[in-house]
Amino acid sequence: MVKKKWLSTAMATLLAATTLVGCSTGGTGGETAEVPKGDPNDTTPVTIQYWHSHAEAQMGGVNYMIAEFKKKYPHITVEPVFQGGYTDLQKKLSAAVAANDVPAVTNVEVSVVPNFADGGLFEELTPYIKRDKVDMEDFSKGMLQAYAYKDKQYGFPLIVSTSVMVYNKTMFDKLGVQPPQKWDEIEEFNKKVTVKEGGKTSRYAFSVPGWDTWYYDPWVSNGGGSVLAADDKVGFDKPESQRWAANFKKWIDDGSLMVGFGKGASDTMRQMFLEEKVGMVQHSSAIIKTYVQNAKFEVGVSFIPGDKERKSHIGGAGIVMMKGAKDNQKEAAWKFIQFMTNAENNIKWADETGYLPTHKSVINTDEGKKYFEKWPQYKAVFDNFDNVGPRPQHPAYPEMSNIYKDIVGEMSLNGKDPVPLLKENIQKMNDVLSDS
Repeated sequence: MVKKKWLSTAMATLLAATTLVGCSTGGTGGETAEVPKGDPNDTTPVTIQYWHSHAEAQMGGVNYMIAEFKKKYPHITVEPVFQGGYTDLQKKLSAAVAANDVPAVTNVEVSVVPNFADGGLFEELTPYIKRDKVDMEDFSKGMLQAYAYKDKQYGFPLIVSTSVMVYNKTMFDKLGVQPPQKWDEIEEFNKKVTVKEGGKTSRYAFSVPGWDTWYYDPWVSNGGGSVLAADDKVGFDKPESQRWAANFKKWIDDGSLMVGFGKGASDTMRQMFLEEKVGMVQHSSAIIKTYVQNAKFEVGVSFIPGDKERKSHIGGAGIVMMKGAKDNQKEAAWKFIQFMTNAENNIKWADETGYLPTHKSVINTDEGKKYFEKWPQYKAVFDNFDNVGPRPQHPAYPEMSNIYKDIVGEMSLNGKDPVPLLKENIQKMNDVLSDS
């Protein structure tokens, strides 16, 4: 993680020459946004770099979009530069800021948006949004919030996923069960799907990934708790924030839940599902197509079950403009961000990359209808479109979350009770938050 106090050194030169613009997201109040300095009608040739983490399988969609953008704006040349996975990209962005040589546009993984935004690395987009009257209401509200910080819009959703429950529909139809929609349906579901032989589980009812807190953060809030409290401290001292952990331990102990943790856990979980040793897995919506294409049975998708509320969190990355980009690049960067994220190209982009559409208006278009006919499994997400929200936002969240991820590891690998471990580590987690 790139911490705020570390970023202050890298940003010293940059911030000396620039002034952060204070304004509110999408014109919802706050200070008045400044007008962008660039001329939107300027056609002077300009080249910008787009740093990204797109996998090879997504590059067909990326190259298509860049070619279409070039047709619309022939004076702008976009150079895509692959910078590795999200962690590698973040390190290279930090180094680029220190060298005062940043790309104009980049991907940014959702969990580090607060960190980089708080450090002043991103250009706030509100002035451009207001000037060009961008329809912000057409985006999923939660998806937009994921790329905002302290009421300022720094980016737009682009490579968007959320966690869903992928289930063996063929199996469930034979058993006469449905994926649970509420927590109080899980116990009965577990009894019907779990199979034990000789006292050991041969088929788990469901599996939850333990290798990333992104998967179980929503379980915390859906149970009425919170990962982060309003005072910028962790919320795990509240009984409501411990319910998920107590339930996970109970379901692990009775043999109905498998929590994957450690090296190769993702591949193991996926293979167990395909071998029908697990009835349902929580996984990224970006993996839905992989399951559909590899399963020998019909695959269904359900939104994760809720209790006090029913939400899932944004995953993947957005697209942002770097604060330190050259002035003559920023207008081009903004045009590229708009093009990559507008409704016109949204379905094509989603279909090419396997990520989610981000606009409400595309669902009922001809392209949208064809998309859902082709991939009906995604309907579960769009039935809950406004229940997909941002991850907990704090500059130190990525570092703090590692502490309670390790607690889940102790539960999964060593059978430890996670509730007392959470209580014992509250001060440690708070110390990380206060040190950012």
